Amino acid sequence: MDVRRLDLLRELAERGSVTAVAEATGRTPSAVSQQLKVLEREAGMPLTERSGRGVVLTSAGHALARSATEVAIALERASSLWDQFRNHPSGEVTLLTFPTIGATLLPQVLADLRSVAGLVVRATDLDPELAEFPDLTNEYDIVLAHTMPGELPWGGRGLRALPLLTEPLDIGLPADHRLASRSHVTPADLVEETWLGVPAGFPFERILHAIEQAGGRRVEVSQRFSDMRIVEAFIGAALGIAFVPRYTSGVLPENIVLKPLRGVASVRQIFALVRPDVAERLAVRTVLEVLVDRAARLQESHETAARDLAAAASS
Repeated sequence: MDVRRLDLLRELAERGSVTAVAEATGRTPSAVSQQLKVLEREAGMPLTERSGRGVVLTSAGHALARSATEVAIALERASSLWDQFRNHPSGEVTLLTFPTIGATLLPQVLADLRSVAGLVVRATDLDPELAEFPDLTNEYDIVLAHTMPGELPWGGRGLRALPLLTEPLDIGLPADHRLASRSHVTPADLVEETWLGVPAGFPFERILHAIEQAGGRRVEVSQRFSDMRIVEAFIGAALGIAFVPRYTSGVLPENIVLKPLRGVASVRQIFALVRPDVAERLAVRTVLEVLVDRAARLQESHETAARDLAAAASS
């Protein structure tokens, strides 16, 4: 069987339609269908069947698609071993980030990788809904994703999920807010406040619902933004309060203060998502190693600063 045709079958299993496979691989839908028919003849049995206006995989098609994934992994592993033999993690790695970690972590990662000759990282940003992160691994080698503890929408998708950070989400307040002098805040403190929320389907929404349950009433959400720069501007203008990531929010304006939230779990987890075959590439592994290292340094720098501040306050 031709490896390229097997790869088309794998793409069909992951993308769900011939049209989507055609768009992703730069072919016409009829060319994809023809190649799949050739693969069926090579396999000696039907691999797809009609379903409405499209096609779906048969049980044999699903089985062969899983084998195609194993073939892709083996090929990438062989290529990676050759790269290791040459000690040369070359090639292009595409990376998708969401804005906050893209602004605070990614510049250092790419700066570290400039010394690796032949390795090119092409990065772009997007802040999708939680359920969309897994599908984006079909378009990018590495997808940086965030979610709440215990909520992993990529579970069962066969993806490799590399933990990068567990990041507290503090409450951002105007510096002159009535709660600004507190060491921490609780749900009871916050349920009567005007909130700046996130679009429906974004991870932070779950914590806001937990605050409502713990505080015994619904909160007022006046505006909804995905861009933290807009959120910070609205907080600074005393137009509401919001969740602000502790490690990846960067340097905040002086008119904003952050307060830890007690009584409700308020953290997010940040992962690097990679397809298993892509994860075998030495170039991809090299980028992942630097991501892990820089994430650990980012967390340690914030924790060290917090300890120094607490020690200064108690002395």
